[in-house]
Amino acid sequence: MATDRAKRALFRGKANAPLVVRPPHALAESQFTETCTRCEKCIAVCPTNIIVKGSGGFPEIDFGAGAKECELCNKCVEACQDDALNAANEPVWRWQLTLNEQACLPFQGVACRSCGEYCADSAIRFQPKIGGQFTPELILEACTGCGACIHPCPTNALQIQPAD
Repeated sequence: MATDRAKRALFRGKANAPLVVRPPHALAESQFTETCTRCEKCIAVCPTNIIVKGSGGFPEIDFGAGAKECELCNKCVEACQDDALNAANEPVWRWQLTLNEQACLPFQGVACRSCGEYCADSAIRFQPKIGGQFTPELILEACTGCGACIHPCPTNALQIQPAD
């Protein structure tokens, strides 16, 4: 019985932990950690070096690593021999991008379009605001999840949240 309580406490403590972003086409988290052998082949083939060795040795995405984004090349998926990453797994990402307006400079009256300048898919559009700066609007349907917009944001206003 004490073991069950300890496990529950451990899981409760993890509830507020930041979201771990796995490489594209990863299985759901519990399945991923059961299936992934931590071989690091996906890390070795990533052309932008955003797949890093994370907690427990499992691969995760670090969008801050060298200001790179995911090219969605699927080299990591092709390198994965244990099917923890598989092109048949949907969605491509198990997270979505959110915008913290309180941290975002244009919402504070400061001109900034850094995120939109790096978004090749036009998933971040700037809307005119009467008497103020143009403010960003996320177009989630257009977002590929590449993460190009995350690193250039000077205030870390773009955040990753679990997908609904």
